[in-house]
Amino acid sequence: MPAGEELSTLLERRVQINEALDQGLQVEHQFKVHRSIYAEFHEFTRKQIREYEASFNKYDEGRDGYLDLTELKRMMEKLGAPQTHLGLKTMIKEIDEDGDNKISFREFMLIFRKAKAGELIEDGLSQLAKLTEIDVDQVGVGGAKNFFEAKIEELRRGSKFEDEIRQEKEERKREEEEKAQRRIAFKEKAAIFQNSVA
Repeated sequence: MPAGEELSTLLERRVQINEALDQGLQVEHQFKVHRSIYAEFHEFTRKQIREYEASFNKYDEGRDGYLDLTELKRMMEKLGAPQTHLGLKTMIKEIDEDGDNKISFREFMLIFRKAKAGELIEDGLSQLAKLTEIDVDQVGVGGAKNFFEAKIEELRRGSKFEDEIRQEKEERKREEEEKAQRRIAFKEKAAIFQNSVA
């Protein structure tokens, strides 16, 4: 959600609270617990979540952090599974937890969670989830074998994200070491330059 829209929403909420309090009504708190998308959707790897996010952002033409009816329609058409207007509304309704008639990235991730658990009711959402699954005809038996071997290895690991986080830390450490080496080399050259000028 863009900052201006978020501020506007917060101000509207504050006005509603003040009006309710002026009328002597009790106001229910609306706390939002912000959890890491990686922690909430722990059944997916960080790489998978980033891929889903890239797909979501590709179709979020308004760049507002949501897929509205029109954007969902275009997405389904481009994926080769066009839906009727009513079908699209039903798809949104099934996963729209906050009732804003749009799909946030978190709600988009719910599609894949529910598909994995076999809990999707709407056929359109099932089609959307299936379009992201492995296709043996496309990647071949070797690709499918690699896919399933990777899944088995993933289940064996105690913490799915441990390796990814370790790799990210190692990469940052390597970058810091390279940066330090460049600094040292620069200082050496600067000292040589200053000695030659003096």
